[in-house]
Amino acid sequence: MTSFVISALLLLILVLVLLLRPLFFPAKESATSRRQMNAAIYREELDKLEADRLAGTVDSHSYEQTHAEMRQRLFQDTDEADDHAVLGSPQKTIIGICLFVSILSAGFYFYLGDAAQIAEKSAEKPMTQESVEKMVAEFAAKMDKEPDNLKGWAMLARSYRILGRNTDAANAYARAGSFVDSDPQLLADYADVLAANANGNFAGKPQQLINQALAQDPNNLLALWLSGTADFNAQNYKAAVRSWEKLAKLLPPESDEARTIAASIAEARSKGGLAPAIAPVINNQGVSGQVEIAPELKSKIKAGDVLMVIARKPGERMPVAVLKTPVAAFPMNFVLNDALAMSPNALISQMAEVSVEVRISKTGMAMPEAGDLISTPQTIKVGTTNARLIIGQIRP
Repeated sequence: MTSFVISALLLLILVLVLLLRPLFFPAKESATSRRQMNAAIYREELDKLEADRLAGTVDSHSYEQTHAEMRQRLFQDTDEADDHAVLGSPQKTIIGICLFVSILSAGFYFYLGDAAQIAEKSAEKPMTQESVEKMVAEFAAKMDKEPDNLKGWAMLARSYRILGRNTDAANAYARAGSFVDSDPQLLADYADVLAANANGNFAGKPQQLINQALAQDPNNLLALWLSGTADFNAQNYKAAVRSWEKLAKLLPPESDEARTIAASIAEARSKGGLAPAIAPVINNQGVSGQVEIAPELKSKIKAGDVLMVIARKPGERMPVAVLKTPVAAFPMNFVLNDALAMSPNALISQMAEVSVEVRISKTGMAMPEAGDLISTPQTIKVGTTNARLIIGQIRP
């Protein structure tokens, strides 16, 4: 605010200096006075009258009469006090201009803008993790004073969930009570939080919440995903495929989410020994081999980690085939073929070569995360059966 006012004043002073410069610094040459101007005019008229007399256009009597009248007017017009300040008093002019510019500037300011608002805008900074957590903490303190504000508790739960504070989110969802019970999306969010807190176990209340959400909204995307995931973890692959195929129909066909679901469906069908939904002939032409891990990284593996073998067309980001499986003893065998295709329009069997890499994830999420164990991508010819991939790095 202060910096804005100072800048505005300096700008106003600059404008006034430019406007008033001729008054503060008048020309050094003496200006022609009003008396001198009148005398020059009459002298010119007298010379013209003399020229007319000499030319004979004016007789002697008219000449004497006119000459006398002009001398009389000249005396009267040059008798008043000499005055160089024809424009009036410089002091009054300066004061008038200052007042006019100041009032005009103030009028534009109050009409077009507010210094306080401008200062607030300039003081705004991008939101940081610390500022978000501070806002959530202040909101939580407010909710402690409003235990019956069920909607507020649901909003707080979502905020905790976004921040990854799943334990706090679960407690807030519980405080939201009946407000959650009537909202299928909140029910699915609550189930997701509880399952995360239980290390991916959906048994008990998480499954109840999923069923409740689907009863209210059979097409809820998150509830369908969680339902399929719960069935997949319970090795009920047929039910998992059923939920995920319904979800796949609700997603944009070429979206990343649709491709991820397609890969999960293919994996569930493969593990459950289920026939493909469309009965085309699966070309087994692909890439197979073994995955090994550097000895110094074996201690980094924990129970529940997921191994993913990912094949991509060289130079592209989107996978063409993905194998997801729980980590077992190394070396681990893998096979990538059309049964694990992400899209029927991009099959590994139709490619000459693919870029293959391995990732061990703590969460099994499609997006890489810091701490994942990874291998260096290798370009491998399709049809190779003895590929050897070594996990030797930790993703920063």
